[in-house]
Amino acid sequence: MDNRIEATTTATDAASPATASQRTILKSVCRSCHGGCGVNLHVEDGRLVKVEGDRTSPLNKGRLCPIGTSTLDIVYHPDRLKYPMRRTGARGEGKWERISWDEALDEIARRLQAIKDEHGAQAIALGTGTGRHHIRWVSRFGHALGTPNWCEPGFAQCFHPRINTTILTFGDLPVNDFTSGTKPECIVYWGHNPMNSGPDGETRFVVRESLAGKPKTIVVDPRRTELAKNADLWLQLRPGTDDALALAMLHTIIEEKLYDAAFVSEWTHGFEALAERVKRYSPEWAAPITWVPAEKIRAAARLYAATKPSMMEWGCAIEHTPNTIQTVRAISMLPALTGNIDVPGGWVFGMKGLGRFPSLIENLTPEMNAKRLGADRFKMLSGEGADLPAAHIPTLLSAMRDGVPYPVKAFLVFGNNTLTTFGNAKEAHEALMKLDLLVVADLFMTPTCELADIVLPAASWPELDQLAALPTIAGNVVLAQRKAVRVGECKADEEIFIELARKMKLPVGTEDLDVVLGDQLARGCGMPLDELRERGFLDLPMRFHKYRDKGFKTPTGKLELFSTRLEAMGYDPLPYYEEPPESPLATPEVAKDFPLVLTSGARIPFFFNSEHRQIRALRRAYPNPIMEVHPDTAAALGIKHGDWVWIETLRGKIQQKAKVTDGIDPRVVHVEHGWWFPEEPGPDHGVWRSNANVLTRNGPPYDPAMGTYHLRGLLCRIAPVRPGDA
Repeated sequence: MDNRIEATTTATDAASPATASQRTILKSVCRSCHGGCGVNLHVEDGRLVKVEGDRTSPLNKGRLCPIGTSTLDIVYHPDRLKYPMRRTGARGEGKWERISWDEALDEIARRLQAIKDEHGAQAIALGTGTGRHHIRWVSRFGHALGTPNWCEPGFAQCFHPRINTTILTFGDLPVNDFTSGTKPECIVYWGHNPMNSGPDGETRFVVRESLAGKPKTIVVDPRRTELAKNADLWLQLRPGTDDALALAMLHTIIEEKLYDAAFVSEWTHGFEALAERVKRYSPEWAAPITWVPAEKIRAAARLYAATKPSMMEWGCAIEHTPNTIQTVRAISMLPALTGNIDVPGGWVFGMKGLGRFPSLIENLTPEMNAKRLGADRFKMLSGEGADLPAAHIPTLLSAMRDGVPYPVKAFLVFGNNTLTTFGNAKEAHEALMKLDLLVVADLFMTPTCELADIVLPAASWPELDQLAALPTIAGNVVLAQRKAVRVGECKADEEIFIELARKMKLPVGTEDLDVVLGDQLARGCGMPLDELRERGFLDLPMRFHKYRDKGFKTPTGKLELFSTRLEAMGYDPLPYYEEPPESPLATPEVAKDFPLVLTSGARIPFFFNSEHRQIRALRRAYPNPIMEVHPDTAAALGIKHGDWVWIETLRGKIQQKAKVTDGIDPRVVHVEHGWWFPEEPGPDHGVWRSNANVLTRNGPPYDPAMGTYHLRGLLCRIAPVRPGDA
């Protein structure tokens, strides 16, 4: 047995055996981010006393990051929300009263039903944060309630453009083969720094292990990261021009016949059309756009094509411009043309150890699906091209604020600090202030919670039962998350949804949690839920070249370089370049006043997006928000290392501390995202002072298929903060 009971004694206990305490050790999975590190939870007398990495886990082999090692501080932090609260004063005034769970859920159910009766179910929206244990349960409850309007910031801006695009192109989401034992000979890190993050089961630990074999590395990043310092080739591109760089590399591989001719001939559709499309995109064309020299682009294409097996490690940086779908398409074709598909040490398709989650989307009528905000325009986000359709956030905010195209009156937020994670935070604030009902469930009182009508205390990950299948979509490793303790009156988000569905007497969505989890597991690996909980995890053996049996899961049965489904939806079936809508080239008149290119989003190893800034040890390690600026730019503006600096765009102005470094282009500035200051008084908690989303843009033009707005490559100006500045 992996779950076991141990009698533990202290020196005093040894003299009096009757006082021996019982220690339970449960295998579980850390979800302080969505990396999925295996852990052992030590519980004594109903209290979590130790969290250690599980040495048997293939995803971390006993190691934990700084956030994982701070689990006890998170679970037992004195500022945890521990019971439901109702607002008593004006919205944002910070006046609350404690209420019971029955009172909270009864009031929410009553007010939701009233809105549904008067305005229709579509007037209720749900929101969540980046993919954690409860993310699919948010849409599930929305579908049970009858509304198509749920959202998550990343669905248009992070990861889901890659999911939806590769499903159309490959028939599935490919992931990197970090665990089969075959080491890659080449790794491309494109807009991703996994040394500081470990998303979706591709943890920073397995990434570091992959480097032990000393593969050739190519890093595409505006910043000289640790990976870039040691790379064989560092392509320091202008933020927001990833599509131009990828197209130029495709041009080189095709022009110089560096592709895998046998794989391309037998297993791809549309090669000739792609070759014709990329003729115009030479490295010489790309160099002035990307700021990467033409010969360096060629060198990267040649190195990648000549070295096998090769991995493509890509991150959300490629999903922050309104040409995200074609950017993802272009980058994904590099592994496709070189035959690094479903091979050991390359891109692989997963083993699907967990069955598809029952989203209950079938509960929506065709008419209600058509009312999803964005469905009439963005088919790959909100319609037929989406793996799981979601609402378009800028359109949702418009519906909250102005009632266009129809009013949205209620917003239920689970695990998302909306004011720090939605683009154009001021517009998000305006929208939230207009709502009839705002409910927020979270671990701590955030600036978003401060605006709510009802705040619900959510359980942290050691306080709930769940399943994780990692990497996400692939499901090669299935892990059981275990409820070890309970703090205060905190409830798991999943349990809140089930209880609320029962209160509202909904026809679906009322099943017990274990019934849903057990059915999902049965449809995947077939293992009983109790058995997986005893074992802790199941690591499924990988099979390669699976497409050779039944082809790719696309209309042509091949990997579609020319996408027949994109064409059928009315979108361009081939990748193309598009200049970001706000840039030195697209808006030179703006660049006169805002001459620097702004990038953001680099991960901080001590935080997860906007989370964990109230944890003392983590904050001590990283106390302040940091912006990066080149020495020449800093000197010209009178900025010194460590100074507080104003960063300003057309949307707003924030301040962060300067890191003066030659690891960034003199024309570029980097700022950190997710910042607020829990130690400062509410209701704002300093959310307007250093929050990168005060600067970002969420207006049109959007990606025509995905609705993605412009977060990276914007224009800004900077200045030192002077004494007396507001």
